[in-house]
Parts: sequence; structure tokens; C-alpha cells
Amino acid sequence: MSLAFFAKRKYEILLLALCQHLFVGIFLTDLDFYTRVIWPLNMLILGAGTIGLFSGRHAWRHRIRNLHFVLILLLPVGIPFFRDVPWYFTLLNVNYVVYFAFIFGDVLRFLIRPGYINTDILSAAACGYLLLIELSVFLLQFCQYRSPASFKGIDTTSPAAIFTDLVYFCSITFTSIGFGDITPASHETKLITSFIGIAGQFYTVVLVGILVSKFSSERQ
Repeated sequence: MSLAFFAKRKYEILLLALCQHLFVGIFLTDLDFYTRVIWPLNMLILGAGTIGLFSGRHAWRHRIRNLHFVLILLLPVGIPFFRDVPWYFTLLNVNYVVYFAFIFGDVLRFLIRPGYINTDILSAAACGYLLLIELSVFLLQFCQYRSPASFKGIDTTSPAAIFTDLVYFCSITFTSIGFGDITPASHETKLITSFIGIAGQFYTVVLVGILVSKFSSERQ
């Protein structure tokens, strides 16, 4: 595929990459295989999905993204070797938070800028929602690895189990379902969970306002 294709379909590609990264566990039962093979492969696909976002006149941003992505890609490869080393997962989660925040900022700038609605706007809006989930997952995962008593009801048998449980927890928090089978157990995770719940609702409200404004401008 050419770079022109990635640039033209960048938000659709990113949306597919985010979906497979968050929810590919639906089709897998072997969590050890997920940790060793699927996780690094997921990050490679996700990196390919962001190629179109950082191409263009901002060459410095493109270079920073490339350097950071190399680190992001290498960190999951080391999980089988450093799975019992707490600082390794701290480093991994901090870098993931920075990486997804960088992408989310770019998506948000695009959503605010144009005065029209098309498939790119809708795809970018969905990407923004999933990127907020990604950010929340790795932020809470950082807390979990720093303090194993941060949550009650979470499966800690493997890194993949922790990740999939937190994807589930953050998703139901953002959607305000809240089954209660996983709950924050420290004041830190309680406050962070409260914050991400508010952030999810705020994003939804702002997004509706943006889409309505663009739709009205287009009709006028």
C-alpha cells in the first residue's frame, strides 16, 4: 500500500487498528500466546494505522513518532522475559499513555478544525472514543503494576488478563454501565476512575456539539 492510501483512509485504518488492539481477545483463549505473539503484532498493526496521521509538512512530528513507535513496538516483545519485573511494566504503561495521548491530540485537532461532516469526521470521532479507552487502560494498568491492590476482582494471572480486564472495566465505565464485578480499591484508582468517567461523558457531550455545529454549517 502506498503512503497516499494511508493518508486518504487514515481514520478508517486507525479505527480498525484500535478495534483489533482492544478487542482481539474476544477470539483468543490462550492468554500466554496473546502476551507473547498477539500483543507485539497488535502494536505493529496499530503503528501502521497511524502512518497517515503523522505524514505531511510536520516532519519533526513524523520523526518523533517513528522513534517513539520503535520503543512502543519493542516493549511488548520483552514481556515474556521481564514479566516479573515491576519497573518494566511501569515503563511500558507510561510510554503507552504518552503514545496514545499524542494520537488523541491529533485526532481532536482534526475534529475541531473543519466545518463539514464526512466519513473522516465520523471515523475520527469513533477513534477519539477508543483512544480515550486506550489512555485509561494504560493509566490504570500503571497503577495496577505499581500497587497490586489497586483493584478488586481483576485477574492478575498474566499481563494479557490484566489488560483485557481493564479494557472491559474502562469500557463499562465510559458507557456508564458499571456492573461492579471489578472495582477500584485504592484512593488513587478511585479518583482516576472518577476522572476518566467524567472525561468520557465530557467527550461525548462536546462531540455531539461539534457534530451538530458542523451539520448546521453544512446545511446553511
